[in-house]
Amino acid sequence: MFQVIAYFRFLFASTNQHGVHSPFVYDLITKCFYNKTELAVYKKLDFYRARLLTNKTRINVTDFGAGSKLFKSPEREIAAIAKTAGITPKRAKLLARLAQYFNFDSVLELGTSLGLASSAIAFATPKTSITTLEGCPETAAVAKAQFEAYQLHNISPVVTDFSNYLNSSTRHYDLVYFDGNHQKDATLSYFNHLVKHVTNDTVFIFDDIHWSKDMEDAWAVLKNHPKVTITIDTFYWGFVFFRAEHKHKEHFVIRA
Repeated sequence: MFQVIAYFRFLFASTNQHGVHSPFVYDLITKCFYNKTELAVYKKLDFYRARLLTNKTRINVTDFGAGSKLFKSPEREIAAIAKTAGITPKRAKLLARLAQYFNFDSVLELGTSLGLASSAIAFATPKTSITTLEGCPETAAVAKAQFEAYQLHNISPVVTDFSNYLNSSTRHYDLVYFDGNHQKDATLSYFNHLVKHVTNDTVFIFDDIHWSKDMEDAWAVLKNHPKVTITIDTFYWGFVFFRAEHKHKEHFVIRA
């Protein structure tokens, strides 16, 4: 019910490219978000997902974050996870378009799951170096097998605790995709570690910013960070940019 109400609030506040006066955001919306070209990479994403949807193997999933609203038991069928818990086909295509639009050199993903998101980037831009972190060893093993089956050698999967990994890392990433722990304190902690190493071109994407009141509170805090100059709320994803040419903060709510 919280998400239903949040979605109606979003629809009331949202717009499309009309009325967007930022050239950077306008181009992103019109050339990437709303790009209707049928890209060759989409078929690869469909094949990757289809292989998971036929996998009836059951695994024990360890949830380190807020847990699942869909599954009551840690034992889950891989096909069910792919169908209900991973990135949707629509957002996987958008992520592929984003990868090609920005042509990222390096990507960090927090929350591999079955690899649907990281594979979208890897298929779209094979030269992009992708590090993807997962806390659950059984889920990570499925993703790793998928990466090997599709020869996605530009993905480096790591089974680890996110905080421990970030505490020991000072590396810069062009894109950070946050999809591993939908809790306010954890989200802000990861952000505060990674924001130290951003550049003008860095992009952060936060999944499920309206998943709960907790996540909406986290999103409000992120928007007010002094380094953040542009945010885009697409309901399911929150985009954060650090572009110095934008002297004043701008926050957009866009139907994508």
